[in-house]
Amino acid sequence: MTTDERSRPPVDAAERAMLDGWLDYHRATLAKKCEDLTDAQLREASVPPSEFTLLGLVRHLAENERGWFREVLAGEDLPPIYGTDEDPDGEFHVTEADTWDEARSTWLAEIEAARANTAARDLDSLSVGVGRQGKPFTLRWIYTHMIEEYARHNGHADLVRERIDGATGA
Repeated sequence: MTTDERSRPPVDAAERAMLDGWLDYHRATLAKKCEDLTDAQLREASVPPSEFTLLGLVRHLAENERGWFREVLAGEDLPPIYGTDEDPDGEFHVTEADTWDEARSTWLAEIEAARANTAARDLDSLSVGVGRQGKPFTLRWIYTHMIEEYARHNGHADLVRERIDGATGA
């Protein structure tokens, strides 16, 4: 992996800047874990028979960006990007035809849509969509959940990357 150019979250910022900073840091961490790998390496399963791959992970987080910031927060009625009724976990089922360029551009587009949907909202803004308990979420809750989602999956990405080429850290 190349030099670490991720922006570190500020240690003395207001809450919104802190949450934005941590979420962007974890987004950049996932990108770094995929850096300098071929499509074949990105499709390489972590521990067969598991289908867990770095490419599938990026696709999964694109689905999460879309689900939380567009569907739940903003109430957009969107189909899954990769999943179907027959295969709701389709993002993890990568094939030889699936590429980093497509997954990365889709993921980045969902991140930009997330930023657009959060820009005019404060942290106490309630989501249009509701959760399983029938209640809306605050934007603060969604940020916290997404930071947790990325942090957990970046731990998985550490292990997958090390298995692929021995790279560790960051």
